[in-house]
Amino acid sequence: MSTSNIGVSASLHDHRLPMPVPVGEYERCPVTDVLRQVSDKWTLLLLTLLGRRPYRFNELHRAVEGISPRMLSRTLRTLESDGLVDREVFPTLPPSVEYRLTPLGVSLLEPLSALADWAVDHHAEIAAVRQRPS
Repeated sequence: MSTSNIGVSASLHDHRLPMPVPVGEYERCPVTDVLRQVSDKWTLLLLTLLGRRPYRFNELHRAVEGISPRMLSRTLRTLESDGLVDREVFPTLPPSVEYRLTPLGVSLLEPLSALADWAVDHHAEIAAVRQRPS
């Protein structure tokens, strides 16, 4: 799973996994790391919004029902530390802050869109299977 393995392909179906899969290797896998980050409760939504345009903090807070200011701040800080979001402070009184996607963040939108398209296309099928008795 990690790029340290010889012959690792970027394609999931081409990659041979060792059996059993070593937990340490799974934990260090870049795919696991990124999917863990973008699959938290708020990250995907914030990336989607910021992919449309820059937002100020309070605009984002108003745009996402149910997110607390603390969680919004925490999620934005994580996205910033990952290099996906840029935070710009304007010298106003009081200071205003604007958030926007970095080029790296923008590059993530296409694969996330593909995953979103797949989910929409197959959601009814997955929901139907979930309804079947075990």
